[in-house]
Amino acid sequence: MTRLPSGRHHLSRDEVAGAQRARMLKAAAEVMATQGYPAATVAAIIKRAGVSRETFYQQFPNKQACFIAALEAAIEVLAAAVEPPSAGTPVERFDRFVGTYLDALAENPALARLFLIETYSAGPDAMRRRLELQQHFVNLLAKTFDARSARDRFACQALVGSIVSLVTAHFVANTPDDLVALRAPIVALAQDLLVR
Repeated sequence: MTRLPSGRHHLSRDEVAGAQRARMLKAAAEVMATQGYPAATVAAIIKRAGVSRETFYQQFPNKQACFIAALEAAIEVLAAAVEPPSAGTPVERFDRFVGTYLDALAENPALARLFLIETYSAGPDAMRRRLELQQHFVNLLAKTFDARSARDRFACQALVGSIVSLVTAHFVANTPDDLVALRAPIVALAQDLLVR
């Protein structure tokens, strides 16, 4: 995490607050990745971020608000990574889509854990936000495979649900780098469900 320069600097108050916020969000993801949401404390987050308690509470009213903000950052990373390419067949586009999603999770294990696992402990607002991203994925798949019928839309929902479940189980049981091993089986499942 990049620390602000000590002493006098030419950063605006907003730039300082933005840098501190970014450090706190990264620290929250890292603390919750190692301790889990229930055991993570504000004290652990501020210690890892290198900010004061006052600075934390200037930006977040509590741990859950910090978690939701960190989850939003994770969602931004994942959503940016999975915009499907426009070239190629639907299966080729989906293959690249899945590859970038798995790569994004593997490259950001703390954010991946936040999104895949810790949302279950963080309350209904966190879960609702995760489900919104999953629906975004469903919509992207429906567009990729030109799913118009109720059966095909449901197949897209089932596929996203399967992907999330498989990726979460694999993430817990293995190292994040191993997530790429799921790419081929997920693509094969999509072919079975959506290509006729």
